[in-house]
Amino acid sequence: MLAKGRCEYIMKFLALIVLPLSTVSPHLAYADAGNDRPFKLTIAEYRYNDGGNGHDLNIRWRRGDTDVWIGAYRDPLFGMQTRAGVDTSFAMGGSAMLQPSLQVASGGFVGGSLNFQIGDPWFASAGWGRTNLKPYFNLNFDPNDAITAAIGWHGDNGRTVSLLLVADDRLHTRQKDWHLYGRWPLAEGLRVTLDLLRKTGDGDGGYVRSWGLSTTLDFPTWFLRLAHDPKQNFSTQDATRVAVGVRF
Repeated sequence: MLAKGRCEYIMKFLALIVLPLSTVSPHLAYADAGNDRPFKLTIAEYRYNDGGNGHDLNIRWRRGDTDVWIGAYRDPLFGMQTRAGVDTSFAMGGSAMLQPSLQVASGGFVGGSLNFQIGDPWFASAGWGRTNLKPYFNLNFDPNDAITAAIGWHGDNGRTVSLLLVADDRLHTRQKDWHLYGRWPLAEGLRVTLDLLRKTGDGDGGYVRSWGLSTTLDFPTWFLRLAHDPKQNFSTQDATRVAVGVRF
């Protein structure tokens, strides 16, 4: 059984996330025509090598090519930060797409990105991201003030293989993250996603050269993700992340 303090903490997170989400748009009550489970709730636990733990809870709504999400993260060192975001895609004719995103967080953080993608089934993309440099605990674990470039292939049933580079182009940290990403169905109702990460660049404890890996198992209504990220956010902390989510 969860301790009383942990139960109260979870209930506060749910109040922070579910209630504000209901006011984002009057269309949130309707599922996408091709998807009868437009919501995804994710609970994540972060275990750090210094003995500290982090906790993240977020809920995401999807309709067509648009996502709206809101969540909160907390750990003893950083504290608590609530956050929200939206991303979408605009068709530009043929196989070209423009993909903007926007994120905000407590403490005054604002960030955004713009990505251009072309090609199908083989594709290439390039993007650019900027923030106002306010404090932000980065949960995508790549530099936010950065350029991106990717090549890849889309197949049927969600099959995808891609190679992505995210490189800092603002803060002169030499930080680069390479992602070799693959998503593939294994059996009826089961899909696996692998994300192999190579990171290099200046970190809090010196120059970083490390490898990370994230593995996700997707079922029709729920998923499980396990990840190991050494030198998370180019800090001195090694992180092991466990996340479980449900679609409804």
